[in-house]
Amino acid sequence: MSLSDVQCHLDKEGASDLVIDLIMNATSDRVFHESILLAIALLEGGNTTIQHSFFCRLTEDKKSEKFFKVFFDRMKVAQQEIKATVTVNTSDLGSKKRDEEQSEREAPHRKSGGKSYPDNFLRCQNNKTNYNLVCETLQFLDCICGSTTGGLGLLGLYINEKNVALINQTLESLTEYCQGPCHENQNCIATHESNGIDIITALILNDINPLGRKRMDLVLELKNNASKLLLAIMESRHDSENAERILYNMRPKELVEVIKKAYLQGEVEFEDGEGCEDQAASPRNVGHNIYILAHQLARHNKELQQMLKPGVQTGDGDEALEFYAKHTAQIEIVRLDRTMEQIVFPVPSICEFLTKESKLRVYYTTERDEQGSKIHDFFQRSEDLFNEMNWQKKLRAQHVLYWCSRNMTFWSSISFNLAVLMNLLVAFFYPFVGVRGGTLDSRLSGLLWTAMLVSLAIVIVLPKPHGIRALIASTILRLIFSIGLQPTLFLLGAFNLCNKIIFLTSFVGNRGTFTRGYGAMILDVEFLYHLLYLLICAMGVFVHEFFYSLLLFDLVYREETLLNVIKSVTRNGRSIILTAVLALILVYLFSIVGYLFFKDDFILEVDRLPNETFTETGNSMAQELSVSEVCRMESGGNCTQEEDSEEVEEEEKEHTCETLLMCIVTVLSHGLRSGGGVGDVLRKPSKEEPLFAARVIYDLLFFFMVIIIVLNLIFGVIIDTFADLRSEKQKKEEVLKTTCFICGLERDKFDNKTVTFEEHIKEEHNMWHYLCFIVLVKVKDSTEYTGPESYVAEMIKDRNLDWFPRMRAMSLVSSDSEGEQNELRNLQEKLESSMRLVTYLSSQLSELKDQMTEQRKQKQRIGLLGQPAHLNLNPQQPA
Repeated sequence: MSLSDVQCHLDKEGASDLVIDLIMNATSDRVFHESILLAIALLEGGNTTIQHSFFCRLTEDKKSEKFFKVFFDRMKVAQQEIKATVTVNTSDLGSKKRDEEQSEREAPHRKSGGKSYPDNFLRCQNNKTNYNLVCETLQFLDCICGSTTGGLGLLGLYINEKNVALINQTLESLTEYCQGPCHENQNCIATHESNGIDIITALILNDINPLGRKRMDLVLELKNNASKLLLAIMESRHDSENAERILYNMRPKELVEVIKKAYLQGEVEFEDGEGCEDQAASPRNVGHNIYILAHQLARHNKELQQMLKPGVQTGDGDEALEFYAKHTAQIEIVRLDRTMEQIVFPVPSICEFLTKESKLRVYYTTERDEQGSKIHDFFQRSEDLFNEMNWQKKLRAQHVLYWCSRNMTFWSSISFNLAVLMNLLVAFFYPFVGVRGGTLDSRLSGLLWTAMLVSLAIVIVLPKPHGIRALIASTILRLIFSIGLQPTLFLLGAFNLCNKIIFLTSFVGNRGTFTRGYGAMILDVEFLYHLLYLLICAMGVFVHEFFYSLLLFDLVYREETLLNVIKSVTRNGRSIILTAVLALILVYLFSIVGYLFFKDDFILEVDRLPNETFTETGNSMAQELSVSEVCRMESGGNCTQEEDSEEVEEEEKEHTCETLLMCIVTVLSHGLRSGGGVGDVLRKPSKEEPLFAARVIYDLLFFFMVIIIVLNLIFGVIIDTFADLRSEKQKKEEVLKTTCFICGLERDKFDNKTVTFEEHIKEEHNMWHYLCFIVLVKVKDSTEYTGPESYVAEMIKDRNLDWFPRMRAMSLVSSDSEGEQNELRNLQEKLESSMRLVTYLSSQLSELKDQMTEQRKQKQRIGLLGQPAHLNLNPQQPA
């Protein structure tokens, strides 16, 4: 039984319920301790069945309040004891806290398939009293690292070999609380009032001495876990709040220096042979994780973004930034809620073993599906590419085989050039009569030796292709005139045979053909082709030189245009065959008509061979004697010369339609090969003959139906197929140049955007980065998955491709939203300016109105003052 089977079997027998009851009711520390160990064993490997059992029991029976109260109280007691003892007795509390921290893993979190509610369950149980174990764990980290008793600069004084494992476990637990992602837990840790974030940052930036002087491996493990925790706090978030909180007390220059220092330390260990790059906490891997953390933080800090670029800062360490930048990739994935997320990850070391030939083969031969996407075929090939990486990794241990396979293209070129050279020698000098060695003039011989030596010197001093060709040509000429043409040809053939053996070894070495089994070998058409090529080389050496001519067909394999010529016949082979069958049926019908009505017209001239067999000679001589005897009897022994010529002329013609089979052969052979049909080779009838009109119709029908219609149908199918192949090739090249391989967006979509099309396909949607991420999911321990990695791993397991972005890109979405915001901002500015203008005009209008009112009042006042006093007739009214 596997570990998972044993765990599930114990769960069925009630082990999960037993653990929960013992933890809630234990009065002895020993019982509590052993119960925790049993829970850890049940949950080993992230068993989702056990996680679900724990979660259901705690929620259904409403025992979660009492269950979490046990942990909460014990964690409080542990913190009080640590504060009381400061740095003296932290080792005594390690086992107790480790039990408590590991017991928190009982709740199923990210390993349950990406659900986030179990992580929330550790923070809020929806009971009358909730126990926030997330905050308590963070406070415990704050307590054990001694930040409550002093500054973070004294961090190393509180961390030693006895409590470093406990700190690592605390960091790992906090990391798992956040991953999934669980945004509530992330915010809880990032915004907590304790010094937790500052402590995690200090663990990365500080040297943590004196522990670092004695056990650097433990310090590296701390830094590794701390960097993973900070990444988990920012995981799958589109805001900058948590990143800004992390950057609050972090100096970018110190972070970059830590990255460089870890790289240089890994380089020293690599030279000494002490380090192992495959270890998770090796110096370079730790530096890589911190680099990815810095890369994520650099999105929110321009200073850090500039410092991560190689060559910006003066001093050593640029090679570290170049190395990590080269081995860091990013992709975009689509979540179940159709939101997009960017993932930055370290490229697995095994991806370096993928050959350029395989990349080119996949890039140019991946087929598009009905929706125009290449993702399906690319995903199907990922398993074979991963197997090829593993094989290439094993191949590096075989130095000779690796050297051969690395130069496979070179061996192929040599084979083709030798094939052309040998066929030229055969074509010009076969049957090699009179071409012997040792017949060259002494002056020409000296000239050849001089050419050889000069070419050799040029190749040694300046190895260029033209110099190598000159050396080969002079050497071959020297051999021809020294030992003869045929021995030279034999040596060239033997060399070509050896070279082809090396090439086949290289081909097997690159592709790992033998590792895939004999069935895969037989089905591998390319392998069978090279095996046949090797056999032809051997036959040319040991059987006959004419077999070398077959080697020239390698040009078809090397040139895609010639392959299209062959495909133009084979692609629509069924249509061509059916049309040819139609032609045969028509030939058969015309043969029957010819046999019935025009039998005597099938008279063809023949050219007899002079070296006839003895029997045929005897028969012809007997016929001649009998004819001459008749002549003598009828004409008294004299036959005219004219009769002899007519007789010879009759002998040079034969009737070719004495049987239906001969009619079919004649019509098929001469009718299809003649431009005007079978009528061109039959007897020319006289217009006086009764069947003259029928013969004309017979010839014309054959010409129109067979020659014009049927043959042109076959030619048309071939020509159209070739044109289609050419247009498909052009369209394929156009698509590769102007369309993103991953998302399918075209180049014009990125016009006038913040990201160019070239930057998009190189950085955002690099097809090889997606392959590297698939490989990462395959090689990484499933219990170490981040939230996005868990999601993608589950999608890969179900062969679901919905996580690939199709017709979408985050840069376009962000730029579109930025464009909308800019448009709204412009509209708002225009509205504000219009409002200001309206306000200004209103003030001007009111001012003008006031002025007019004032002027009107003044005019009225002036008019009243100017009236005569006697006009006031009413004494009661004032003047």
